[in-house]
Order: sequence, then structure tokens, then C-alpha cells
Amino acid sequence: MNLRKILVPVGVVGLVVFGFFAYGWPGVAAVSGGLVMWALLHFTRLVNVMKKAAKRPIGYVGSAVMLNARLTEGVNLMHVVAMTQALGEPMSADGADPEVYRWTDGTRSHVTCEFRSGKLAKWTLVRPEADGSDGDGTAGRAAP
Repeated sequence: MNLRKILVPVGVVGLVVFGFFAYGWPGVAAVSGGLVMWALLHFTRLVNVMKKAAKRPIGYVGSAVMLNARLTEGVNLMHVVAMTQALGEPMSADGADPEVYRWTDGTRSHVTCEFRSGKLAKWTLVRPEADGSDGDGTAGRAAP
């Protein structure tokens, strides 16, 4: 069981009770105002991340190699979406745990991320093998 689901509400109630016993009803108002401000800051960040992600194709990232270098274990999905500025392409069924998402760049390299309980557990970078072409269908030639 996730202990955070219990400790956060207990902490909020504890702060409100502390505010009441320390300063009376003005203390409750001050603590409540601080908690509302904290919630609004997180909501604003979430909206800004989703607004940026809505402007990009699903599963696209500028550079899969750079994303691979910046990922760290334990970050949540919103943090990864903020880094890539795009929603990941879902690779797992809805509601499955672990959740698997993929981000692909223009060179067909992709990073596949696995999230367990909302936190990044592992990720893999896959780079396509070089086929000897320059991307336009012609083989690379030496400069004269």
C-alpha cells in the first residue's frame, strides 16, 4: 500500500489543527490559504505541461538519445511529459500496471519507458541500425 495516500491527508489535517491551536480561526484561514496556493501551483504546472504537449504529435521527441540521458529512476509520468513536451505513445493496455509508453524521434530511435505505480521503473533506448544511406535513399560517398 502506498503510504503517501495516508500521510498527506493526515499531514493536511495536522496543519489545520496546528493552525487552529496556535492562532485560532485566523490560523486555520492562513493554513487553508497556503494549501490552496500549493494546489493551484501544481494545477497550473499540470495545465502548462499539457498545453505544450497538445501542440506536438503523440509519441514524438526531438532526440531520443538526449531523453535517454536525462531520464532518472523514480520520476513520475508528468515529469517525463514535461521533458519531452509530448504525450507518450501507449504500448500497454489501459489500466495495466506497469504502464509502458514510447517516444520516437526523427531518426526512428525510440525510448520505451515503464512506469510502475506512476513512477519510472526502467527505460530502454533502441537505435535503428545504419543502412549506409544518407536518409535520401542514396549511398554515402566520399567528398572529392
